[in-house]
Amino acid sequence: MFKNTFTLILLISISAVLAQNNTSYWQQYADYEMEIDFDDKNYQYEGEQKLVYTNNSPDTLNRVFYHMYFNAFQPGSEMDVRSRTIQDPDSRVRDRISKLSEEEIGFMRAKSLKQDGKALDYELAGTVLEVELAEPILPGNSTTFEMEFLGQVPVQIRRSGRNNAEGVELSMTQWYPKMAEYDFEGWHADPYIGREFHGVWADFDVKITIDKDFILGGSGYIQNPNEVGYGYEDEGVKVRRRGKKLTWHFVAPDVHDFTWAADKDYIHDKVTGNDGTTLHFLYKDNDDIKENWKNLQSKTVQLLDYFNEHIGPYPYDQYSIIQGGDGGMEYAMCTLITGEREFGSLVGVTAHEMAHAWFQHILATDEAQHEWMDEGFTSYISGLAMNKVMDQNRENPTAGNYKGYISLANSGYEQPQSTHADRYEYNQAYGTSAYSKGAVFLGQLGYLIGKENLEKVLNRYFDEWKFKHPTPNDFIRVAEKVSGAELSWYLNDWTRTTNTVDYGIKDVSVDRQNTIVTLERIGLTPMPLEVKVDYKGGTSETYYIPLRMMRWEKPNAGEVVEDWPWAYPTYDLQIPTTQYGIERIEIDPSGYMADVNRDNNIEVLEEE
Repeated sequence: MFKNTFTLILLISISAVLAQNNTSYWQQYADYEMEIDFDDKNYQYEGEQKLVYTNNSPDTLNRVFYHMYFNAFQPGSEMDVRSRTIQDPDSRVRDRISKLSEEEIGFMRAKSLKQDGKALDYELAGTVLEVELAEPILPGNSTTFEMEFLGQVPVQIRRSGRNNAEGVELSMTQWYPKMAEYDFEGWHADPYIGREFHGVWADFDVKITIDKDFILGGSGYIQNPNEVGYGYEDEGVKVRRRGKKLTWHFVAPDVHDFTWAADKDYIHDKVTGNDGTTLHFLYKDNDDIKENWKNLQSKTVQLLDYFNEHIGPYPYDQYSIIQGGDGGMEYAMCTLITGEREFGSLVGVTAHEMAHAWFQHILATDEAQHEWMDEGFTSYISGLAMNKVMDQNRENPTAGNYKGYISLANSGYEQPQSTHADRYEYNQAYGTSAYSKGAVFLGQLGYLIGKENLEKVLNRYFDEWKFKHPTPNDFIRVAEKVSGAELSWYLNDWTRTTNTVDYGIKDVSVDRQNTIVTLERIGLTPMPLEVKVDYKGGTSETYYIPLRMMRWEKPNAGEVVEDWPWAYPTYDLQIPTTQYGIERIEIDPSGYMADVNRDNNIEVLEEE
């Protein structure tokens, strides 16, 4: 079920691998077995879950926490109240949760819970189940939890739900009791208020019993395709349909999430990628969208090729693109996207969500604390992929992200990227910080160390941190190892402060021998500078001013001059005066330095 480049032994034997935050790296592990019986008349389901939890931490655990996400979709929930009190609510949510009836709400309730056969005390606190253990889980030990639970699928509002705007009946995301993550920072039992997720690496064995007319797709590999007809519709295989329901059996190894979607009118297409990955496409039998979804399939093959080359090889045997949800959202081995789009938009949302298969579902960052790592990195790489696959021929595919970030930086509403995803004052500030500023982090890193080094960084980051939970510090250490540059200052200024990059040309003085260009650092964030000088005779030259604290010089960046210590507010660049004279001087002609005010970056010298 994994491609040959990976083995299960490698993935689950993770102790004392690499240093992370002054500790030896470790991560918890879970093994889920679940069976649910779904009633599509009232959208409720009864479930049984067996969870074997392994404590690979050095700590003794006396309690655990489960996420019960569907409880967010009830009047008075934290998601509801936050949506009604934030100044710029998500247009998909607003006050809709507050108006749900008992039949329309979502809920998830534990009916019983045992640890190694012993009944446990537990309390439901909104979207988190707090559990006191019968016996502590010692370091290196495993324990088995058995839960009976009841769920109700909410009317589709945010990501999860039933009967979305495009008529997809079931978008089953975050639908099961999910063990919270425990790592070097402790428990991550965050309430679900509408942001992103964090989960334990796990194996899933899931059986879903549902009306026989539904077609399902999602995470994992179908174990009984001949019984349910999955993938056999055009191959002449006789499907055994006994009774009113069928049981779909999925297995998903080494993922930190399990998602499925279902509809009675899905068309199911399959395409094989150049690397052997089976790409599944499930979309509504709607004449208005069929052509776009058919044309999407060859583009998806190209996207897969691009990400395989520029991040790392996709390790699973399948990926599914499924019409559902409320926009686009990434899940293990699949994505749910709305499908009634123009073709360019359909490819664009697929590119973004598919890139998340790497930046979140293989490189599993904590999205609540470091949302810019998955959203920003995904925005960056999907922009490059779209530029290639759609022949956009943009000189800087990240330019739109730079524009968005600079607007935020100059707005007065920016908060540091280290802000918890739920603590942003404005939704728009969160979105721009996570997506645009996160993408600029990589684009500007390419400015700092060179694009070739950046490509090597992404490949090495994937190699070293796949199937783990990397932090920002882990990423910047990889960048330092690849480039040789000192970069902790960049991580700190960019993600933990709202300091800005702002350089300008303060003065130019000319005599017969030299032209002195006085440069000014206006913002607090330091940068090495590339300064292009255009001469009146039609020639030009670029000067590279290293940043002293980087302890490094970028290759092929121009004529290297004396470095600039950050604390000095000005720097005099001495340029020989030619017989033709200087016509124009520009700081950062590439535009990859995120200068928040480029009006003072160019000086045009007047005719004498």
